[in-house]
Amino acid sequence: MAQIGGLGHVGIYATDLMKMRDFYSRVLGLKIADEDLEQRRMVFMSSDPVAEHHEFVLMEGRVTSDDAKVIQQISFSVPSIQDMREFKARIDAENCTIDRIVSHGNAFGMYFFDPEGNRIELYYKTGFPVPQPHGDPLDLSRSDEELLDEAKELLHSKR
Repeated sequence: MAQIGGLGHVGIYATDLMKMRDFYSRVLGLKIADEDLEQRRMVFMSSDPVAEHHEFVLMEGRVTSDDAKVIQQISFSVPSIQDMREFKARIDAENCTIDRIVSHGNAFGMYFFDPEGNRIELYYKTGFPVPQPHGDPLDLSRSDEELLDEAKELLHSKR
């Protein structure tokens, strides 16, 4: 039977392409793999363009009312809890609204809104198969060991 191998990339429309290009490259650190700013007005971005040409695409042309909800969330994984802390500082410096920082048990997630109001999640996978949905508030000022111990305890309490 045919099966999906994984999500390849996500593309979204942007009202202000250059503002969004700046946010995703400068604040979130995605690399610009290719772009056509003159004709097609699109930017191809990746965390590692050598391994995956693009994981995220911005294209000018969003035409919705200001209160339209067209994206539930876009999630990017991070390799460490420390990365989450550093991204929190960057996001705070940009005056972006952080919605919540939580432990799902199987991952730690930080949810915030990009400059055009799209909900973004940065998450760290803990490796603990905690049933979902689950979301306890997470204090990133605590040590990695404390946070992981608490997530591990969830695994045992959910069985």
